[in-house]
Amino acid sequence: MPNFSEFQEKIGYTFKNAELLQQAFTHRSYLNENRQPGRQHNERLEFLGDAVLELVVTEFLFAKYPEKTEGELTAVRAALVNTQSISSAATNLGMNDYLLLSRGESKDTGRARQIILANAFEALIGAIYLDSGYKPAAEFIAQQLFNRADEIVEKRLWQDAKSRFQEVAQEKTSITPSYQMLSQTGPDHDKRFVVGVFLNSEKIAQGEGRSKQEAEQAAAEKGLAVKGW
Repeated sequence: MPNFSEFQEKIGYTFKNAELLQQAFTHRSYLNENRQPGRQHNERLEFLGDAVLELVVTEFLFAKYPEKTEGELTAVRAALVNTQSISSAATNLGMNDYLLLSRGESKDTGRARQIILANAFEALIGAIYLDSGYKPAAEFIAQQLFNRADEIVEKRLWQDAKSRFQEVAQEKTSITPSYQMLSQTGPDHDKRFVVGVFLNSEKIAQGEGRSKQEAEQAAAEKGLAVKGW
């Protein structure tokens, strides 16, 4: 069992009910291999934490950006609480070291682990909320996520990559990007598309995906990196 007292020191919050903290880190797969009477996995806490997270972030953005429309605030909120953002916050806290997973799940990396970390982060919010109420949960969220809001707004990370690339390209070069299919491989049920993004005839980058749209987004993301935008 991980040393949860170390984790509590790290986040600056001590649980009155330590079982809630353990539950927040307990993946469903762990209980399938380690059946213990009364132990619960973290999915109900995740459900609760997701709602608390959305309300806290909504209040923060509403106050911070009085000039933004409802649509813009919705997009910024989505960028701030998406899987990548909150799994990154979880990684920064070292939450990966405390996850209670099955042997099979513990071998997963990449996107699968990102999702598990994001779910545990939301479950932790739910656990803090149940343990001490709204204010401590809101303080935890503020410490872990609010510093990313300015970057999201300044770099327009709330837009999808294609929209960002087009907007910056038009602003800096007066050219509207175009996308061209470079190749497609594989059977119908498992096709892979490679698409290039161009400014006039110059190929800036290429991206790959399981659909043309996914490949275009990947190409735009790489294009932003190549151009330093």
